Amino acid sequence: MISGIGASLSGLTAFGKKLSNAANNIANSNTAGYKKTEATITEDSVGLPDVNLTRVETPGVLFQEEDGAKVELSNVDLAEELSETIIAQRGYQANIKALKAQTDMLGSVLDILV
Repeated sequence: MISGIGASLSGLTAFGKKLSNAANNIANSNTAGYKKTEATITEDSVGLPDVNLTRVETPGVLFQEEDGAKVELSNVDLAEELSETIIAQRGYQANIKALKAQTDMLGSVLDILV
């Protein structure tokens, strides 16, 4: 059986990785040739959240410089990445609230027993 505290901590770790991935993509959005990574939260063998990172190989926009050379820009969509940060933030907040509720409940049980 998975404890509620363990599940919340695992959720915090997963959403932290998702937020870190989005921040990395945003930081590299102006790097020529950068390919974004996509963070997908899946379920591991015991039912806890796990993050899978996959590199997205879609081509970026070609940009022609003044000397005639063509440079491929990154394939990062800032609107998509910002929405991913909001999703990760809300998931992180939800897991913090669940963790707080569980620790409060555990504290109440200990108060009853003592």
